[in-house]
Amino acid sequence: MVLTLLTDFGLSDGYVGVLKGTVAAIAPSLSIIDLTHQISPQDVDMARFQLMTAYPYFPPGTVHVAVVDPGVGSVRRAIAIECETGFLVGPDNGIFSGVLSQNPAVACVELTNSAYWRTPTPSPTFHGRDIFASVGAYLARGVQLRHVGAAIAIDSLVQLPIPTAIATPTAVEGVVQAIDHFGNLITTVRGEQVADRTWSVECDRTRYPGQRTYADADPGEVVGLVGSHGWVEIAVNRGNAQAHLGLVVGSPIVIRFAEPPI
Repeated sequence: MVLTLLTDFGLSDGYVGVLKGTVAAIAPSLSIIDLTHQISPQDVDMARFQLMTAYPYFPPGTVHVAVVDPGVGSVRRAIAIECETGFLVGPDNGIFSGVLSQNPAVACVELTNSAYWRTPTPSPTFHGRDIFASVGAYLARGVQLRHVGAAIAIDSLVQLPIPTAIATPTAVEGVVQAIDHFGNLITTVRGEQVADRTWSVECDRTRYPGQRTYADADPGEVVGLVGSHGWVEIAVNRGNAQAHLGLVVGSPIVIRFAEPPI
């Protein structure tokens, strides 16, 4: 079985290692995969995007433990969700909104059964270690969801607003939804919305051509393309589009087509 970890803990402290130690103490033969631990502190929306785009690449039954948790120790719920192809474990703060928009939940529980926590008296500042990693390990070992907590209504889960794109015959209006390590500006326009069309991307009243890959632009030039995640992004060949253009998450963009659809 496989368990993934996604956090904003960074790698300079021992927090990630402690999560893995907690999992190993319960399920020593489990395969643990780090999605990322470099989410900006408390950036739940970026965590939503990263988990959403990673989720489809894991085998059925994978347990995804995601801990970007500004409300740790507060009244926010600790939850586990079962989908048709895997499990999600973490805080009820919208971090799973992206996955659930594409993979509806089958069942959900609040993690009330302390028998599956690392300790019945968890640290109020480290539920990732004392609750989420522990419960995730037990689920990966085959413990049924109903044993780790009390059932809650799926429609009661906190949902982050997921930005969308508005399409017309000649354009698609969207926004920047995420910025990756390279400074690529990932938009809310899906790749299939520009498939088989000649298009350009417009931001701040300037248009840039839509191409197949980064090298279709000269070094230092801005280019639009469909990234490996399936979304249209704005990039700079061998450069940083975010630094070059000054756009941020939420900045508006427009895809403009050279011809009407056939």
